[in-house]
Amino acid sequence: MPAMKDVEPLQIQRDILTVSQLNRRARQLLETHLPLLWVEGEISNFARPSSGHWYFTLKDANAQVKCAMFRNRNQAVRQLPQHGQQVLVRGRVSLYEGRGDYQMIVEHLEDAGFGALQRAFEQLKHKLLQEGLFDPAYKQPLPRLPRHIGIITSPTGAAIRDILHVLQRRFPAIPVSLFPVAVQGSAAAGEIVAALQLANAQSDCDVLIVGRGGGSLEDLWPFNEESVARAIFASRIPVISAVGHEVDTTIADFVADLRAPTPSAAAELCTPDGNEMLQQFARYQQLLLRAINTRIREDRHRLSARSSRLQHPAQRLQAQAQHLDNLEIRLRQVVQARLQRLAVRLDNVAGRCQQENPGTRVETLVKQVEQLGRRLNASVQQVLQLKRQALGQQSALLDSVNPLSVLQRGYSLTSDTSGKVIRSSTDINSGDQIITRLGSGKLVSTVDTVE
Repeated sequence: MPAMKDVEPLQIQRDILTVSQLNRRARQLLETHLPLLWVEGEISNFARPSSGHWYFTLKDANAQVKCAMFRNRNQAVRQLPQHGQQVLVRGRVSLYEGRGDYQMIVEHLEDAGFGALQRAFEQLKHKLLQEGLFDPAYKQPLPRLPRHIGIITSPTGAAIRDILHVLQRRFPAIPVSLFPVAVQGSAAAGEIVAALQLANAQSDCDVLIVGRGGGSLEDLWPFNEESVARAIFASRIPVISAVGHEVDTTIADFVADLRAPTPSAAAELCTPDGNEMLQQFARYQQLLLRAINTRIREDRHRLSARSSRLQHPAQRLQAQAQHLDNLEIRLRQVVQARLQRLAVRLDNVAGRCQQENPGTRVETLVKQVEQLGRRLNASVQQVLQLKRQALGQQSALLDSVNPLSVLQRGYSLTSDTSGKVIRSSTDINSGDQIITRLGSGKLVSTVDTVE
């Protein structure tokens, strides 16, 4: 068997990475394929070096992951995280190439319990806003002077004591009804809704105060429930929301017809100040007394003036009798003047009747006819004379232009047999017959020669 020659090993091309390259690729792979994530866990091993960055471990019962939150991000966090605190973080998965540590780069951090409630608050707020429950157009005005105030709150809390104290101080005459409810816990929202419905069903109150004292977000949560918000919106009675302190804000504040910063402020907003009203009434009383006194003085002056104008009945009758006498005299004068005018008119009519007598009228007309006849004859003679003169003038003018007059002076007029005047020797030929008109008579000739 022949000896085998040494065979050189097959050269295989291998992609060899450095550790740095491996970690870089792993980081790029993680950051590329995993988006921003929300992770909930417990903080441990919290470290805060002088650089301002935060480093901690986020863990649950079965696993843990290292986290880093850089200074430009953690400055937005209000409270420094504590060991063992349950938090909710948002960030991206990465890898620290220097040590090959798998970690999470945190961009946002909040307390887990608070964050969940806050998200629920914002979601419900946005939903009700879209439905129009916060629209100012639906806000009911508060009565200027309530006849009955309803309070929906805990009967043992500080809120009811503050409200009653303010009401007693400002206007103790207004009756108050308490609708006792739990203001925190799982049953609180249902009790608040039932109290609102009961108050509207009874219709005794014309304004409602719904609220409680201050507390944490969890304590105030019943006033962030959707059922409570819709019950407030459906209330026919105006509702004042007085939940917590001035810095606390709940969904009930947005839906209510008026938001009060505190329960005490709610009591002040719905009632007038009794002392101020008493002072105002006192001012009105003074004004009224001054007005009454002024009116009395004015009436006295008018009464005195009218009293001075009053007369004794006898004087009044005497004056009336004298007035009647004057009227009688004036009436007689008027009647006499009227009779005189009528007599004058009668005389005028009689004269006109005399003038209008038929005999007199006929004589007058006959005279007028004779006069008109004479004037007519004179006018006719005058017209005839003028016509004669005009005719003579026209005759003389006609005679002056009459061709026959020219013939009387020795001239003659020659024409052919058709009456056409012959003005030139070319108008006639030899042998033609012509007529010559003289001043007296005419000659009929035959032409022998034309030159």
